[in-house]
Amino acid sequence: MSTFKSWLNTTKNGLTEQVKKYKNKDFMNAVVAGCALVAAADGKIEEAEKNKMAGYMNMSNELKVFDMRDVITQFNFYVSNFEFSPEIGKQEALKAIGKFTGKPDVGRVIVGVCSAIGSADGDFDDNEKAVVRHICGVLGLNPGEFSL
Repeated sequence: MSTFKSWLNTTKNGLTEQVKKYKNKDFMNAVVAGCALVAAADGKIEEAEKNKMAGYMNMSNELKVFDMRDVITQFNFYVSNFEFSPEIGKQEALKAIGKFTGKPDVGRVIVGVCSAIGSADGDFDDNEKAVVRHICGVLGLNPGEFSL
């Protein structure tokens, strides 16, 4: 756990610069899809989780590089997919993330942002970690690299 916290603290300092480097619509969609997956980690997305995620996205230095209206629109798109069907929501989100399979530099940034979001409330729980491990698998990354 201390390795992960160390990685996260080190990464968060450079995460904003990394996000800026990859700033484009597909990257934003992948990051926001990861946010929705983490929010849905316990099987449902409650109003409090939506508010926490929207609040994090609005305050996040990493996500400030994107137009917040676009971020919220995309987040709502992924959330509505989960509300329609958790399986469809998961598949749609993973499809957006999967565009970066085989691109480890971008994948690490996506995992970093998802990890930061998972730990935003001070409790990066096992369900959230499992989702981020799955995202690592989709991206072809070793979860151990992130102490997951």
